[in-house]
Parts: sequence; C-alpha cells; structure tokens
Amino acid sequence: MKNLIFILTIICWNTTVFAQTKKVGGPCEGCEAIYENTIPFEKLESVVKLPGASWDGQKPLGINGTVYHADGSPAAGVVLYLYHTDQKGIYPKKGNEKGWGKRHGYLRGWLKTDGKGFYKFVTLRPAAYPDRSEPAHIHITVKEPGINEYYIDEFVFLDDSLLTTEKRVKLENRGGSGIVKLIDVGNMYKGERNIYLGKNIPDYPVKK
Repeated sequence: MKNLIFILTIICWNTTVFAQTKKVGGPCEGCEAIYENTIPFEKLESVVKLPGASWDGQKPLGINGTVYHADGSPAAGVVLYLYHTDQKGIYPKKGNEKGWGKRHGYLRGWLKTDGKGFYKFVTLRPAAYPDRSEPAHIHITVKEPGINEYYIDEFVFLDDSLLTTEKRVKLENRGGSGIVKLIDVGNMYKGERNIYLGKNIPDYPVKK
C-alpha cells in the first residue's frame, strides 16, 4: 500500500511540474525580446509611435484594433511587441543594439491594451525582403497575464502582390487573421486588426 501511495505521489508530482513548465504556443525564437524594453509593462501605453514614423513627405501607417479573450470579452493589460523591416526590406541597425535588437533592428515597439482591450501603433509601411521571398509583414509577440509570451500571425497587407493564394493557404491564423486592409485617409493609411487570444495557439489553456 505504501509503495502504491509513493508511486501515485511521484506521478502527481511529475504531472504538476510538467503542467507548470509546458509552454503555450510552442517554440518561439526571439519572443523573449518582449522583455527587453526599458519601460516596465505596467507603464506601457495603449498607443505607440514606432521609431521613424513621420508625416514628413510620406504617409505613415496606423493600425488599431481590440484584443479579445476567448469568451469574447475585451482583454485589458495584454502586452504586444512589434518589429519590422524598413522601406528597403531590411531590419535596420544603429550599431548600439543589444539582445534581440541585434537581429530585430530598431524599428520596434511595445504597447499594452487599455481597459477596453484597445491598441494602436503608427509606423511606416515596411517593405518585403530584398529577395521578395515573403510578403511585407510586421512581427508581433503577445504576453497576456498569467501566460508565457507567444507569437501570433504577422500583420500582412491585403494589397500586397506577394500575398498570393499559396501564401494565404499557409497562414496559421494564430490569434485570428493578420491580413490587414489599408485605407488611404489622406494624411496616412489606416488599417484594423482584432486579436483573439488563444485562437489556433497550441496548448492554450481551456477555461471550464
């Protein structure tokens, strides 16, 4: 009887440890960059302008949306990390980057959804890689309270000729569709993307 209790204890312990260490979203190279900002999470704003965004001779890009929980309620306090290429299709560096900034470049930013789950960022539209192997895109990592950071589908643009039918079929729709329709409103381009936490995210906890 004692041996049985001992075995069951070991099984329960292993199960608990595994559950605590199992990561949501699977492997995520570079997702830890979400922690590299000098501003603490609690002080992040819901609206951010990425470096280089300007109205000086060019139209910036503004994307906004709402982040939702799986039950459809707005998700407050969700941190988003964004980075993308410049208008030449490269991740530009200033030479003093540290950590993941050495690969992601300086065109990156951090923000946190407000009490209604709202977010917005302004930047310049990125270009595709010089070899044009992928559509132009904006990377995004999500960190919600109580869950590890994970990536969702990149922001891509509906009018991008590189966003072929073949490319669309391969999209995972992690967090919902990342395809953004841009509208020229005169002084800038605007787009909208709502994000759905847990949608198509491996090992995402199911609330009962």
